[in-house]
Amino acid sequence: MTTFDKREQGFEAKFVHDEELMFKATARSNKLLGLWAATQLGLSGDAAAGYATALVTDHLENHSMDEILDKVAGDLAAKGVAREQVAARLQECMHQALLQLEADK
Repeated sequence: MTTFDKREQGFEAKFVHDEELMFKATARSNKLLGLWAATQLGLSGDAAAGYATALVTDHLENHSMDEILDKVAGDLAAKGVAREQVAARLQECMHQALLQLEADK
């Protein structure tokens, strides 16, 4: 195996690792956002968990982050929560999810 082949394998392994990390972080951040949104909606227990799980599974069904953001913002519009607030919360959730994943290592 040449140095070039080893380097190529290294890049491929890093790509796979990074994609897996983003997948896990996105799923976790969607769950965190869902739990936060459920609280804002007055949901608790199984209803809150169900709402959060639905956001995770929606993303798995090829919905984009914008679609997830639109859904949550639409759900919270009646509560006076602006889309920008939901977007900011989503960024916080992503940061928290990445920190949690790093701590799990």
